[in-house]
Amino acid sequence: MSTAGPNPWRVLGVLCIANFLVLLDTTIVNTAVPDLMTRLDVGIGEILWILNGYLLALASLLVFFGRLGDLAGPRRLFVLGLAVFTLASALCGLADDPAWLIAARVAQGIGAAILSPQAFVLIAAIFPPARRGAAFGLFTAVAGIAAISGPTLGGLLVTEFGWQSVFLLNVPVGLAGIVLALRVVPDARTGRPHRFDVVGVLLVTAGLVGVVYGLIEKAGTVEGFAVAIVALTAFVLWERGRKDPLIPLGLYRDRGYRIATVLTGATAFSIAGFLLVFVLLTQNLLGMSPLMSGVAALPWTLALSAVAPVAGRLADRFGGRWLLVGGLALYAAGVAATALLPDETSTAAVFLAPLIAVGVGQGLAIAPATTEALRAIPPDTVGAASGVLNTARHVGSALGAAVSGVLFQAGLADGELAAARTTFLVLAVVLAAAALLAVRIPARTTESHRPSTESVAV
Repeated sequence: MSTAGPNPWRVLGVLCIANFLVLLDTTIVNTAVPDLMTRLDVGIGEILWILNGYLLALASLLVFFGRLGDLAGPRRLFVLGLAVFTLASALCGLADDPAWLIAARVAQGIGAAILSPQAFVLIAAIFPPARRGAAFGLFTAVAGIAAISGPTLGGLLVTEFGWQSVFLLNVPVGLAGIVLALRVVPDARTGRPHRFDVVGVLLVTAGLVGVVYGLIEKAGTVEGFAVAIVALTAFVLWERGRKDPLIPLGLYRDRGYRIATVLTGATAFSIAGFLLVFVLLTQNLLGMSPLMSGVAALPWTLALSAVAPVAGRLADRFGGRWLLVGGLALYAAGVAATALLPDETSTAAVFLAPLIAVGVGQGLAIAPATTEALRAIPPDTVGAASGVLNTARHVGSALGAAVSGVLFQAGLADGELAAARTTFLVLAVVLAAAALLAVRIPARTTESHRPSTESVAV
């Protein structure tokens, strides 16, 4: 990488702004649900699509736009995606009926899908391998903070300004991000452009739409999963015969990438499920306001934000395997403690130690998973690899929220506390299994951590 290039940490700051908005909007809208139902006079069906239309577009299109970034340039796609996201956020805030709001949320998800994979490509292009883990650590710390800050920030905004404010917040921040991106972010490429695989794009997008639709819309579960199975099977068969595939299947020959992708999905599964049930537990059972429920989650946010950047640096120096094992185990212990400690009279104080454990565990695990996934990936396939990694994250979130919601509802016959405990314990088991799988991550070697000699055009 040329020493005359842009300051990589400034570029990372701009990428973090956009990433914060994308991840914040996966959770912040939940706190506005009661106000939305009252002001727009909508039922639970419309609410589910307001919440999940965003996720449907985001998860389904990440691979497509990851490869399109390889073709058109990540900087151009990043700016375009941020512009679409910002405009769609304004349309969300101006909506006066549910159909308008759902359509604008889908447009938000499209903007997020355009920009998200470009950030990983840009980080891989502008940071040398020896500093890439620290960069991913900061980037994923911001992502984690954004995802779990939704209840606190959303509760404050809805209480003071109404539901529109959770969307309008994105507009000035997004506009500032566009200006900064045009000034700071380089036209970085990680390798030669790829031919655009139209058939592959259509098949993988149809498969991912089927998966996410099946998770969101219970009435369409069978049809959605049937479409997904057919489309994804056809996609694999199609890709195997191509010299320049949309998703290089050779990625999965790398054990670190294969395992880290599973761990990324499992971590996202648990975050989404834990956050959903935590909000229900604190608000419905313990009677906290949306704002107080968010305040109760602050130890989680603070612990994660303190640990994740450090974990990224440690992954650079020592490898990520034992950080992942220890982090996932601690995360599992914190979730289990959250299941077992509270009773019907508990206050926010009972969550202090468990949520610190959850935050520290996530902080130790999230950044090293990304670092280990992309460590040995050739530069010219980083776009596709990061698209798959992001897809695993967002499909994991959709699955985590759906499964946790089903488990919680199924347990309500024994009371809300019992339902929450059961759901949390299932999530803890998933995390414990992920910790055992993390032992299989390849150990650090001199070769696997040696700075790349491949040139990067900036």
